[in-house]
Amino acid sequence: MKTILAIHTGGTISMSQNEKGEVVPNDENPIAEEQVILKGQINLITDEMFNLPSPHVTPEVMLKIKQRIMKAIDEGVDGVVITHGTDTLEETAYFLDLTLPNTIPVVLTGAMRSSNEIGSDGLYNFRNAIMVAATDESYGKGVLVVMNDEIHTARYVTKTHTTNVATFRTPTFGPIGIVTQNKAKYFQELIQTEVCDINHVVEGVYLIKAYAGMDGSLFEAINNKNTKGLVLEGLGAGNVPPKTLPAIQSLIDNGIPIVLVSRCYNGVAQEIYDYQGGGIQLGKMGTILCQGLNGQKARIKLLVGLSDNMHGDELREFMGNAIS
Repeated sequence: MKTILAIHTGGTISMSQNEKGEVVPNDENPIAEEQVILKGQINLITDEMFNLPSPHVTPEVMLKIKQRIMKAIDEGVDGVVITHGTDTLEETAYFLDLTLPNTIPVVLTGAMRSSNEIGSDGLYNFRNAIMVAATDESYGKGVLVVMNDEIHTARYVTKTHTTNVATFRTPTFGPIGIVTQNKAKYFQELIQTEVCDINHVVEGVYLIKAYAGMDGSLFEAINNKNTKGLVLEGLGAGNVPPKTLPAIQSLIDNGIPIVLVSRCYNGVAQEIYDYQGGGIQLGKMGTILCQGLNGQKARIKLLVGLSDNMHGDELREFMGNAIS
């Protein structure tokens, strides 16, 4: 019998609707001690670490979850499931993917409907996540996200709809597998990633989205000694309006790394356009091109790299590596 640690952190999966129809946190998690779904097949250990709506989750909280999982690995558990609010679930998942050894299965799940709503998906997703964590084929797959019968990699999955139960998707690449007959079935392999065993997280890593007519004001506002790094969601393949260029160059001149991704839902950032503000010019200025990640994922990766004391060429290689 497999032993699975369930770490509960809060979110809609642990909430209920009140008489006004408002979704609010509970004092007690309604699924935390749910064992009937496992039918004696799994030895489930429960740790109610947090009771946080996901917008309240910080990198410091993510680091505490990582440390709890490391302890569980040392204690010999066979897998870990984390219940989490969906708004920032993809960021916590990717943080763990970058900082945990790729050994036992680690699976995140959540819910789009609270525990007492009609069609609640929380208990179902929780059961599926446990079964995926207990499946032998889940070893070595990196951190996974299981929602709505699909298995996604933490690296590429993102929330795509505000309320739909099928909100979690992997643009461009698709899910890595599905849940069928209470077990994981995989169709793709995840390329190996580099692990950063960090013990702290830096502050001052920001995310800015480019838009039509943008000037340098936002870049000037963060151009100070407290800023450690910036991820820029560029237009299209990775371009910016020309009025932003002096402020971007000033940040680079002050030693602040700028990572460039695309704000597009599909595709990857590329140095294609050679005009003022085009990706080729941004590359020559010193921005770091990061392919395959959205803005929030790239920010997590930059934060982890900086927290691991990466700088210069090492940081550039880490951020520019499209497979990690």
